[in-house]
Amino acid sequence: MFSQKLKNQLHEAIREIEGYPRAGILFRDITPLINHPTLFFRLIETLRVRYQHHSIDFVVGIEARGFILGASLAYALGAGFAPVRKKGKLPFKTISASYQMEYGMDSVEMHTDALREIKDAHVLLIDDLIATGGTALASLELLDRLQAKCLEACFLINLTELGGLEKVAEKVNTFSILEYPC
Repeated sequence: MFSQKLKNQLHEAIREIEGYPRAGILFRDITPLINHPTLFFRLIETLRVRYQHHSIDFVVGIEARGFILGASLAYALGAGFAPVRKKGKLPFKTISASYQMEYGMDSVEMHTDALREIKDAHVLLIDDLIATGGTALASLELLDRLQAKCLEACFLINLTELGGLEKVAEKVNTFSILEYPC
């Protein structure tokens, strides 16, 4: 699975930027990781091995970096990919779920046919980072409304002090590769 050596290499490839997008935030930038061909390949290949026997129909990626991880993993698994987008970004009929943010409410959406109307589709939810869990929980609500079976929610980074992974774990199996304090 994810050896300590691989975890260390992934950790070293993630750039930390203080004060972005606003003061007091320490942003974890995965672009150095995803533009490193060998390391990115190893990340996706290790995830492929983890999920290859789960009969996954769709990998569902949360905007925006979840698209990169999710589409790559979907390709590796021979599965479909479905995006969870911010409100107003999808051109077809959508369903929406709202969630609480630090400074108000936000919403995410999926196309009504994102899972090709397959009942009980087996899906894997993926994103680069989980903080408070709001976006992931809203995404799970959308998957529930689409009558999908989410097998696991997977995150590259878990900000442990914010407790989001534990909230999501109350609804579905979870997996995170790296853990960071805030």
